[in-house]
Amino acid sequence: MKNSEVYHERQKLQFCLVHSLNSLFQQKDAFTREKLNGISERLALEDSSTETWTPFSVLFKPHHNVFTGNYDINVLIAALEEKGKSVVWHDRRKGASCIDLDAPVLMGIVINVSVTRFGGIWKSRHWIALRKIDGVWFNLDSDLPAPLPFHDAHKVREFLDFTLAQGGEILIVLNEKQS
Repeated sequence: MKNSEVYHERQKLQFCLVHSLNSLFQQKDAFTREKLNGISERLALEDSSTETWTPFSVLFKPHHNVFTGNYDINVLIAALEEKGKSVVWHDRRKGASCIDLDAPVLMGIVINVSVTRFGGIWKSRHWIALRKIDGVWFNLDSDLPAPLPFHDAHKVREFLDFTLAQGGEILIVLNEKQS
């Protein structure tokens, strides 16, 4: 498998969830800003704890930032569920060794990491997709210039353990909805 055959989107603003989901599904526009914004709006309407409207409500939505993107976990889960997938939050106490990277039901992995940009001025979170394509695991991070293949499953687990050690979160994406 050549890297050029793997679909990979590059980072724009803070739309890394859009890029991660499209890379995970290996399809341009599997998800769009408009689609994720709609999910975010629906979640805000369904959330009974949503605060009353203020002038800042136009910019700062409960589940995303209108200008930069920066969607939260609720949008990720709802988006994947709409496509018949489910998300399992990995128990960080167990490490990556207990993740079955060859499970037939495993679609891929989405991780959420802390990032610092602009010389430490800007701190936020970043979504990254990992997926096995034709027997090879790839890091599909939208901050990378191209998909990065892992040498083997051991290297994937090392990367995931490093992610956990740095305070990252691991979300296992399954090809079926959990009941």
